[in-house]
Amino acid sequence: MKKQDANDFKMIATTFFGLEEALAAELRKLGAKNVEAHNRAVSFYGDDGFLYKANICLRTALRVLKPIATASVFNDETLYDEINKIAWEKYLNVEQTLAVTAVLNTENFNHNQYVAQKCKDAIVDRFRDKLGKRPSVDKINPDFSLYVFIFKNEMTLMLDSSGVPLYKRGYRESTNLAPINECLAAGLVLLSGWDARLPLYDPMCGSGTILIEAALIAANIPPGYYRSSYCFKKWPDFNETLYNTIYESCINKINSNKPILIGTDISPNVLRKAKENAASAKVDEMIQFTQSNFFEATFGAEKKYTLIMNPPYGERMNKDELTTLYKTIGDTLKHKYKGSSAWIISSSIEAFKSVGLKTSRKINLYNGGLPCKFCKYEMY
Repeated sequence: MKKQDANDFKMIATTFFGLEEALAAELRKLGAKNVEAHNRAVSFYGDDGFLYKANICLRTALRVLKPIATASVFNDETLYDEINKIAWEKYLNVEQTLAVTAVLNTENFNHNQYVAQKCKDAIVDRFRDKLGKRPSVDKINPDFSLYVFIFKNEMTLMLDSSGVPLYKRGYRESTNLAPINECLAAGLVLLSGWDARLPLYDPMCGSGTILIEAALIAANIPPGYYRSSYCFKKWPDFNETLYNTIYESCINKINSNKPILIGTDISPNVLRKAKENAASAKVDEMIQFTQSNFFEATFGAEKKYTLIMNPPYGERMNKDELTTLYKTIGDTLKHKYKGSSAWIISSSIEAFKSVGLKTSRKINLYNGGLPCKFCKYEMY
């Protein structure tokens, strides 16, 4: 356990269910202190520079939160009073916009939006009483974003340092129906344990997100390379010189690794979008996109591959079509990819049964609101 310095403070990085350990591993590799995994979140310690670094570099985090206060709250009155007495003028000015998000696990309050509104009222009332003016609300892209967590009688207030969620890298301009989230895609690559010396193949690549995230990982390109907007840049204590130093340090660690990354899809329109996204991410030279039917492709036998695929889950297919699809996936893997390993994410348990291969590992995840399994198959 690394020793904390005087300037270190606690932070919380949120993530998707099932990616907590992957996120914790990322944080330890970056140099975070006292890293602890929780449900859909990881706590850690660091200084202002590390807060900037975490936002720039974390691949499986949704946002980075900075706790600033705790209090006991039992009803509307205590909630309002505890929020109102905080010196919010230290954190934002009346010309800035704000947004409040409430997350509840308590019997004292039963409506997130109501609590968020009550907290917002307490903040703007303080400004109006002290300065005669108040900041306005912007729920889409606020300058100042506050998260209010209430567990039983205990309230924790956290500043959102990220603003726009970190999965919105900035490179994905074109998407298809039900695209996979960038953080989840990065998580799939990390969880697979992919060795960049082996070819990575996504046979149903869709928007190309899994392969693009794999390219970023292999070349050590930080996901923050594509965006410049963060809430912490609008904080009064933002250190622009320190941020620029951290950013340049992260960019300078980009390497020239060019693993074999292959993406195929049966749709030319889908593949066009994948190519556009890869070009936007500046990794188009690292990925081989080919229009092809996975079941008819002839390559595979001459090499060992890591395959990661996100096939249809059945929302727009009937049961017979879905089971046939997954059976054909299993047959193709068994006959054409001996010596390779394949990972499949799906929410359909029945479809998994149709694959006809023994799983060597199962990981519970969520894709959007759908509970999924991420299953590994070894083709001996």
